[in-house]
Amino acid sequence: MGKLIAADGNNGHKSIMLQSEQPALMTVYLAYAQDAQRQHYVALQVGEGASLYEALAQAGWLAKFSELEKWCNEVAEIATPTAKRWYVGVYAQKQPLSYQLQPFDRIEVYRSLSADPMSQRKNKSRG
Repeated sequence: MGKLIAADGNNGHKSIMLQSEQPALMTVYLAYAQDAQRQHYVALQVGEGASLYEALAQAGWLAKFSELEKWCNEVAEIATPTAKRWYVGVYAQKQPLSYQLQPFDRIEVYRSLSADPMSQRKNKSRG
């Protein structure tokens, strides 16, 4: 539902306009490679000013991925992501859960690697 507001027209007369109370929506994308066989990718409409955490919750990923929800609860108050095992970011840049999203941001959920990529390459080259 909107609300009525009075506005001055360019001829000096007052006019009544309907102003929407709903925030403008924007599209963001969420990506998560849970493992080699299971990848998740979602386009999501969020309100302007939505945080990274709000987008994860709105997408249902906190309910779907219990380890992500647990991690979010542990780091909710951290404003500067310095931890080596930081699980979320935007365009490969670690961001706090309070990060304010921009239109078309790509939210990425990271997972722990089972082995160091450099060690894997060395083992393959020896093989």
